[in-house]
Amino acid sequence: MNNATDSLTISLAGLSPVILALAGGAIAVVVVVLVFLLFRNGNLRREQNEEAAIRAAEADARMSELLKIQAEMKGRISTMAEVFGTRQAELNQAIGQRLDGMSQRVNTTISEQTKSTHENLQRLQERLAVIDAAQNNIQTLAKDVVGLQAILSNKQTRGAFGQSRMETIVADGLPMGAYAFQQTLSNGSRPDCTVRMPNSAPPLVIDAKFPLEAWNAIRDAGNPDATKLASQQFRRDMEIHIRDISEKYLIQGETQETAFLFVPSESIFAEIHENFEPIVQKAHRSRIVIVSPSLLMLSIQVIQAVLKDQRMQAQAHVIQGEVAILMDDLGRLDERVRKLQTHFSQAQRDIDQIITSTDKLSKRGAKIEALEFEGGGALKEERESGPPAKSVESRTGLLKLRVVDEE
Repeated sequence: MNNATDSLTISLAGLSPVILALAGGAIAVVVVVLVFLLFRNGNLRREQNEEAAIRAAEADARMSELLKIQAEMKGRISTMAEVFGTRQAELNQAIGQRLDGMSQRVNTTISEQTKSTHENLQRLQERLAVIDAAQNNIQTLAKDVVGLQAILSNKQTRGAFGQSRMETIVADGLPMGAYAFQQTLSNGSRPDCTVRMPNSAPPLVIDAKFPLEAWNAIRDAGNPDATKLASQQFRRDMEIHIRDISEKYLIQGETQETAFLFVPSESIFAEIHENFEPIVQKAHRSRIVIVSPSLLMLSIQVIQAVLKDQRMQAQAHVIQGEVAILMDDLGRLDERVRKLQTHFSQAQRDIDQIITSTDKLSKRGAKIEALEFEGGGALKEERESGPPAKSVESRTGLLKLRVVDEE
């Protein structure tokens, strides 16, 4: 070590002063630079340490804030879990109640539908039974129609059928004793029916013998010539029949001046008036009226009304006495009704006054119920069944208004 020092000293001594000065300046510059760099590095490290401390403080603050938020979140989550649990339980209870109610309603509906189905099936069976009975009636009616066709194919039975219809209409419309069937007149003829007229007037003659063979011949004709011939035959038969009625049944002073010729079908009656106008005119000139079942029924009803009016005129004095007694009873009834009306009016006025009093009491009770008594800064609590009070609170929370709805 000493040898090295000595050798360095000898070498430095051997250098010139200028070189030494330059070397010393360079060394001084290097030292200054090194000092500057060390100072700068120190400042940088200090700044870095300060920034690191600030960042650490910010990180700590953020961490504490995050921990606080995490704690709040945990509290909220626990609260929400409790609320959700409560709501879930309420929802489950409500769903259970709804399901129970729906099950009960479904069971009730099914039972009602089952009962209704049984009732409908029972009614359907009853309807089917009625339909079966109707079908049996239709079959019986078909047999009757076949029998009727067989009856109409015979002249005598066909005349009896028309006479039976006429007799049924007359017997249904007139009382017993007001008509007679097959009564013998003074000339020995026997009309099908005679109807006794009121006021001792001569009876009305009704004939039910209609020439249906010629009419059926018109229907069965297959060509215009056959139809024309059948129509001519029907016209001749009708004229002969009208002349017979006029000669046999229209007797001066014994029968009415007009007689009825009964046609047992509405369609035949319409066809005669539409296509055989000369026959209708000849019947009118002979004082013979061609009537259908409906016209005969109407005529019988008119005769019945006339007979009823005659009987009422014969009993007019009895009716007047009964009317007088009825008017006396009606007068007493009117007097009693008016008294009863007076009692009802008085009772109604009393009821109106009672209702007015009850309305006043209800309003007065509502006003008393709406009053507020302040004690210790608290308001009177409302009943649970009453309507909720409407409160208005100011921003400061010191002013509270209470609004009460009054009817």
